[in-house]
Order: sequence, then C-alpha cells, then structure tokens
Amino acid sequence: MTDILIAAGDAPCLLHLPTANRHGLIAGATGTGKTITLQVMAEAFSAAGVPVVCADIKGDLSGIAMPGKPNPKLESRAAKLGVTDFAYRASPVVFWDVFGQQGHPIRATIAEMGPTLLARMLDLTEAQEGVLNIAFALADDEGLLLLDFKDLRAVLSHVAERASELGTEYGNVSKASVGTIQRKLLMLDQQGGETFFGEPALELADLMLLTPDGRGAINVLAADKLIHSPRLYATFLLWLLSELFEELPEVGDMEKPKLVFFFDEAHLLFNDAPKALVEKVEQVVRLIRSKGVGIYFVTQNPLDLPQTVLAQLGNRVQHALRAFTPADQKAVKAAAETFRTNPRLNVSSAITELEVGEALVSLLDGKGIPGIVQRAKIAPPRGRIGPVTPEERAELMQRSPLAGRYEQALDRDSAYEMLNGRAHTVADAAPHPVAFDPSNPWGTMSGQPQASPWGAATAPPPSRAPYEQPARRAPAQQQDPLMAMLLGDGRREGIAQAFAKSAARSLGGSVVRGLLGSILKR
Repeated sequence: MTDILIAAGDAPCLLHLPTANRHGLIAGATGTGKTITLQVMAEAFSAAGVPVVCADIKGDLSGIAMPGKPNPKLESRAAKLGVTDFAYRASPVVFWDVFGQQGHPIRATIAEMGPTLLARMLDLTEAQEGVLNIAFALADDEGLLLLDFKDLRAVLSHVAERASELGTEYGNVSKASVGTIQRKLLMLDQQGGETFFGEPALELADLMLLTPDGRGAINVLAADKLIHSPRLYATFLLWLLSELFEELPEVGDMEKPKLVFFFDEAHLLFNDAPKALVEKVEQVVRLIRSKGVGIYFVTQNPLDLPQTVLAQLGNRVQHALRAFTPADQKAVKAAAETFRTNPRLNVSSAITELEVGEALVSLLDGKGIPGIVQRAKIAPPRGRIGPVTPEERAELMQRSPLAGRYEQALDRDSAYEMLNGRAHTVADAAPHPVAFDPSNPWGTMSGQPQASPWGAATAPPPSRAPYEQPARRAPAQQQDPLMAMLLGDGRREGIAQAFAKSAARSLGGSVVRGLLGSILKR
C-alpha cells in the first residue's frame, strides 16, 4: 500500500505514504468536520502500519477504538466515493492521560524537560529563566537528580540559601525571582501539573507499537482536562516533538512514516510565544521529517499558524470557514491563495460554501508536488463516531499491551532526598508481567497471530519493534565506556537499568535537555 484514500471529488484524493512525512494541515471552523477527518486519516495510517499520536480534545475521538454502528448514510457515502472494502472496524488504540485518569500516565523527568521548556510552561521572565538555568547548572555540577516537582523546589531553595556564594560562579541570583518561580510551580501543581513530572518516564518506543497483523497503534491522549491548562498542553506536546526529533535516527526517504503526530488546537503552541521559540518550532517542523515523522496541525484558521510553519505543510484539508467580518474575509482569501489553482473551481467562494464533511483537498504527489485543489467529500470513518463509555475505556485499558507498565509511580532518591538527608530505599516497583488475553487485538505480542475482535491476523506480523530504538539521551561529550553501558539499548530493560539510564541523563553539566533547550543556547 502506497496511497490511502482521504476523500473524493472529481477524482480520488489519495495521500501518498512516501510523502506523508512532509506534514499537513486540517483547518476549518467549529463543527465543519475536522475531528472526523482526523479520525479517517488516523484509521488509514494505522491500517497502513503507521503508528499515530493524536490528542482527544473533546473526548469524542476515543470511539475510534470501537467498531462503528451500521449507518446507511455512511455506507452510501462509501459506495459513492468508491470505497470498495468499507467495513466497520475498531482500530488498535492505546489511551494516554497526563493526569493518569483516562489512560496510561505520561511522565517526564524535570531534567528531561529542561529549563527552556519549563520557563515557557511557567511563563517566566528572562531574569527568572536565568535563575532557573542556574538551578539546573548547580544540580548538574553537584550530582543532584532532578526528577519531580519536589526535587526542583528543593534545588531552588538551595540556590536561594547560597545566593551570595553562587553569584561569582553562576551569576546573580535574586531571591525574589526564586520566590516567583516557587509560586508559579505551586500554581502549576494545583492545576495537576505535578503528576506529569516523575518516573517511570515515557519511552518513545511505546508510542510506536504494531499489532500482530501489522497495524499501527493509535495513541489517543485524553486532553479534555489538559486543554484547560493550555500552556501545559502546548509545552507537553512541544516537549514530545523535541524528544522525537532528538531520539529518532536519520532515515531519509521512506516508504511510509515511522510515526504521524496530530497536533489539535495547534494555535495554542504559538500563543504569546517569543520569536526565538517560534523560530525553533519551525526548525523542528522542517527537520523532523528526515526522522520519518509527519506532523499534522489541526486548527480553526490557517492564519493561526506562523507563515514559516504554514509553508512546511504540504498535505492540506480545508473545511469551511465563516466570513462574517473583514478579518474572516482576509482569512478566507489567505487560505484560498495557499492552494494550487484549479481553473474549474473558485476556491474563495467554495471555502464559505462547503457542507459539513466536505473540504478542499490538496495532497502531495509522488514527487512532492502539491496536487490541484479539489472540492471533495471526506471518506466515512470505520470506527465509532463519538466517545467510548467509561466501562469500555476501562476494559480497553485492561487489555492494553502496556497495562501495568506506567501506572505505578516511582519515587527514588534524588535531589530532594539528597538535600534533606533523607535517603531511603526504593521498593521494587517493577511492573508486574501482563498476561495478554488471546481475544486482545494486540494478541500475545509474541509474533504469533491471535484471534481478535479487531480483525484476525492473516499473516505473520512484523517485529514488535520494527524500527531500531535509539539509546536514551546522553551527555554531549560522552565517550566513557561506563556511560555507554549505562545508556545501553534494550526496550524493556530492568528497573535497575532504567534507574541507571535516568541518572546518566541527569548528570553532567553538558547534558542535552531536549532539542529546543540545547539549540536555544547555541
């Protein structure tokens, strides 16, 4: 399979998989069908063996995990669009939730997030960000592991106590700035942000699973609560993008992407963002496609995105826009001018006339050239339209191939314990082995196809880890064999090795703290 059907107008609108990593845009006013388009594209990528990450802003994307209910309208549309193999089918879904309530918890350590993204999350001034950088530098120099909120707060207090001593080596430290950072950390804690920081930290390989029959996992991030903390939402997704860029190897052109990332409510990433950060986001978008990752921004208006980012989005699906005000009319004109001209279509007029489930579509061909824009109807989804019930979600969570891997938080000796002289022994909290149910769509993950309500496997599945998982991030100057051993490969290493890797990532003054943090210092 080299093409997937997204929509059809005068001709089928086929997304060419080899150019799917050249990013895309799904835009349109509220209620015009963006979520259904996202669902259709996610289902198609999954069926083609491409893992997907997407945010579920309103909670209704979770239905992709269940087969759709018979609907004559959907079946009629499928027939008219020439979808000959249309059948209702669930997709292999893994649920995630930063707050750990509607999916597997997602965590990152404070050290992995780094001072640059933390400053963005906390909306710090330049002076306050400088103090935060000093805290991280001191933690590196003194071997203080920064894993969770209490570690950072302890180190900040330590910095304030030694402000006069540290000034000559690290720079001036204002106790008022430390107090402001502590207050903002408390505010973020009250919004639930503390649950995001800690261990076990997310392994990117767990976002790139394949089922035994070769379908890519659809990772659905529950964001209905997260979206109420827009800065946390945007910073989390930005961190995830930078981690993907940093950890995945260069692969060049591929038959299909390694991973496709849908960024819903994309405008939140750029709201009040400083120019330097926008430039680095544009750099990530431009370069990450060489790692085999495609990014698809989902937003109401194309003008929500900076022009430098918009210029990188080759595959476009434009749903209806409203033109009630001069600003709206300007947006319609700008959106129309981004498409390759179709002499038989007045794009400016069509944008305001599109029906729900209809869009203007322009996709890259095999040579990377944008196709002529078409007015087309979006293909019907095969999964359920609407949310899963809490009971269905709980059952799907129990049958997840990652059940038990992230649920138990770890709290080992780190900066807080070191500074407070309360080192303690961490109980063995390694995840319990999961007994996979043969009726599970993931099968046993042992390489043998299993019967599944999500479709029976018809051929031996590919390797569970079809792409080599790179070693976790290491210090830039690392050549030490001991460090190499600590940072060794192994997708499901023991908990002791995971601890060693995390320690190695956190130590050393030149530890690279994510792409955005490091390149902003250049």
